[in-house]
Amino acid sequence: MRERLTLVVTTLNNAATLERCLASAAWADAIVLLDSGSSDATLQIAQRYGATLFSEPFKGYAAQKQSAIDKAASRWVLLLDADEALDGANARAAIELALQAPAVAGFRLPRREQVFWTFNHRGVRLNTHLRLFDRERVRMNDVPVHAAPATREPVATLGEAVFVHYGEPDIHTKVAKINAYSSGLVAHKQRKRVRWMGARLVLYPGVFFLRQYIGKRWFLDGWAGFINAVSAAYYVFLKYAKVYEEQKRRLG
Repeated sequence: MRERLTLVVTTLNNAATLERCLASAAWADAIVLLDSGSSDATLQIAQRYGATLFSEPFKGYAAQKQSAIDKAASRWVLLLDADEALDGANARAAIELALQAPAVAGFRLPRREQVFWTFNHRGVRLNTHLRLFDRERVRMNDVPVHAAPATREPVATLGEAVFVHYGEPDIHTKVAKINAYSSGLVAHKQRKRVRWMGARLVLYPGVFFLRQYIGKRWFLDGWAGFINAVSAAYYVFLKYAKVYEEQKRRLG
C-alpha cells in the first residue's frame, strides 16, 4: 500500500490552466488549493475537483507555497503550479510505485517546457525539480521568485514522472517574466555579495547560451529553442546588470 498523497496548488486567477493541472493528478487522495484572491473561475474549477479551499493574501512565493504545504492532509505532497500538469499515465504509475515504500525524503521530477508555439523535443535534456516529497523533511527555500522545496536529506529522481509547464505561450510572456524575475532577484543577489561582476556581465551570458543550446540540446527545439536560449542568456545578463546598477546607485 502506498503513502497517502495530497496535491498542493497555489492560485491567483488561473482559470485558463487550472483544470488541466487538477485533472492530471485528480487521483491523489486529497487536493489542497490556497488562493490569494482570484476573481475569475479558479475557485469554481477547484470545487469541481473536490479541492479543499483556503484563501490568504499573497505573502511571497516561498511563504505562500509553504503555507499551502502545511495544510496538506498527508505527509507526502505533490506540489504543482497552476500552469503545470503531470504528463499522462506514465507519470502517475511512476509516482504510485515510488510511494510504495519511499526510502528518501523526496523525488525530483523532470519538467517539459512549453516553448512559445511548441514544446520541448523528446531529446532535450530536461531540468528536474523536487516536487514530490515528505513535507516533514522538506521546506521551501528563501530564494525570491525562484523559491523551491529544499532539503539536506537524500532525494531521488523519477525519470518517468514527467510534468509539463504551460507558462510561456509566447515571446511577450517570456520577456515580461525576464524583466520581472530579474528585478525580483536584485536584493537576494546583493545579500550574497556577488563578485567578479564585470566577468559575469561579459562572459556568463554567452557561456549560459551554449550550456542551454548545446549542453541541454535546446537546438532540437528548432527556432523556438534558439530564441529561448537567447532569451535565457539575456535573463542572466539582465539580473547581474540590475545588481550592478543598484550597486552604483547606492554608491551615489
